[in-house]
Formats: sequence, C-alpha cells, structure tokens
Amino acid sequence: MYEHILVPLDGTETSKRGLDEAIRLAGLTKGRLRLFHAIGDMAMAHAMDAYEDHGGQWVEAMRAYGTKVLEDASETARAAGVESETVLHSSFTGRMAELVAAQASKWPADIIVLGTHGRHGVKRMLLGSGAEAVLRTSPVPVLLVRAAPVAAAAA
Repeated sequence: MYEHILVPLDGTETSKRGLDEAIRLAGLTKGRLRLFHAIGDMAMAHAMDAYEDHGGQWVEAMRAYGTKVLEDASETARAAGVESETVLHSSFTGRMAELVAAQASKWPADIIVLGTHGRHGVKRMLLGSGAEAVLRTSPVPVLLVRAAPVAAAAA
C-alpha cells in the first residue's frame, strides 16, 4: 500500500500540513517520502516580489529557497523516523501540476499528499487551484490536506 509517497512542497504553512500528514501516513505504512519542490510559475511570481531588489539573482535565490524548503522538510521527516529523499526541479519547464504528475510517474509514487489552500470564489478564479490541477493530471491517488482553519473574526 502507500510505500512511495510524493510530497510537493512550496514552503507555505499549508504545504507543511501536507508534509505532516504524509509523515503520519508513512509511519503507518512504513513508507518512504519523496519531497519535491519545483521552481515554476508561482515560484517565479513570488520571487519577483520577494527578490525585486536582487535584480537578475532571483533564479539563484529561488534555487536556494527551494533547497532550504527541502532540507527543512527532510529534517522534519528524519526527526519523525521517516526516510525521505529530495528532488529540486529548477528548469522552468511545464506547469506545476504537470511536473508533479511527471514526478509521480517517474519515481513511481503510490500516492501524492499535498496541502491545499481551499480557495473559493474570486481568489480561486484569479489564482487557480493547484491542488485541483494535480487531481486532474495525477496518475495516482491524491490526498489533499486542507489549510489550517482561519479563526473567526470577533463580532
């Protein structure tokens, strides 16, 4: 059963929730994680905002950020006693969901576990749903882990 668990990560709290669930699943199945970070459209957009003062250095900055995301996730898995390996995809080719699906096929993964922001309405229309795109393209089952609930505003 789920011995090869692919975990796409982007460094957000939501993706960390996906990692935590993947670690729990791997603990139950004696599985192994493949931690995957891809520099793509969203990473490029975030980098352009976050690294605008760095000029042409954002590609290096994005690679360094992706490496840090993977190292942190690997350490989290190791601390939980779960084996993991990391893959940093940095060629700027393909959409994120296609890259995840290709990685799932190439490894091969038994399941993909990822966090989802659960966007609705205008945000979903403008930003899209990466998780939904992964669902549509994935060659294997996908476990979606919702973002932490937002505390209700005081009335």
